Amino acid sequence: MNKTIAKELFIGLLIGIVSNLAGSYLYLFFLSNVKELSIESTFDVALEQGLLGTVIALGALLNFVAFFVFLKKKQYYRGRGVIFATLIAAIIILISKFY
Repeated sequence: MNKTIAKELFIGLLIGIVSNLAGSYLYLFFLSNVKELSIESTFDVALEQGLLGTVIALGALLNFVAFFVFLKKKQYYRGRGVIFATLIAAIIILISKFY
């Protein structure tokens, strides 16, 4: 694999992970404002009730934005990196649901 292709894939992967984390944080932030709790306590409630996969899945919605921005700019390898980050999130969700 060409070094520039690997670099573009890695950049897309990092952006996908960061956007997933940002989306999860935004979801917890809005949910904590609705329930008038802190973000930490909202996260603890999600952990106790086994909803961590749901938080990650809703956070992954921001990956759509990053993916389509990269497609619009014709940066296809970065878009592939975002898809790879989404697949990693899906694997984490599967693991959290079954264990």
